Amino acid sequence: MDDSTSAAGESRRIVQRGLWFEEFEVGTTYEHRPGRTVTEADNVLFTTLTMNTQPLHLDAHESSQQPPFHERLVNSMFTFSTLVGLSVSQLTLGTIVANLGFSEVKFPAPVRHGDTLYAETLVTGKRASSSRPGEGVVSLRHIARNQHGEVVASADRSTLVRMKPDETNADE
Repeated sequence: MDDSTSAAGESRRIVQRGLWFEEFEVGTTYEHRPGRTVTEADNVLFTTLTMNTQPLHLDAHESSQQPPFHERLVNSMFTFSTLVGLSVSQLTLGTIVANLGFSEVKFPAPVRHGDTLYAETLVTGKRASSSRPGEGVVSLRHIARNQHGEVVASADRSTLVRMKPDETNADE
């Protein structure tokens, strides 16, 4: 019998998910792939959807006259959202309860139209919740790099994550 069928001859089904609390290992770094190439349309859409009228993101003429970059730059909130988003399918898809907070958010270098963002996450800590049985707090350090390996964003994040369900309820 091969690994793709059960004893009853039924094929196995695996639903993609993030990690249960118990599966996070402090000190482990997860590299999130594929990356995400940022387009001008992404930047304009995100910037206008969020009512950010900063010419640095929208006005090519005015931005071209402003030192030190002399060009439009990608909205840093888009960069931040993409950094976190790149981690979801590998870490928190369907297992997160809530974001508890972000700190130490930094943007050490700009993102330009056409840059590709890659993310990685270091698990910096975890503890069982004292007030919410079946859940735990996981601390993460997210880092985004462009296609040249230059760090363009970083953030510390605290999340509330579900613990692995017991086997009697696993199929529910």
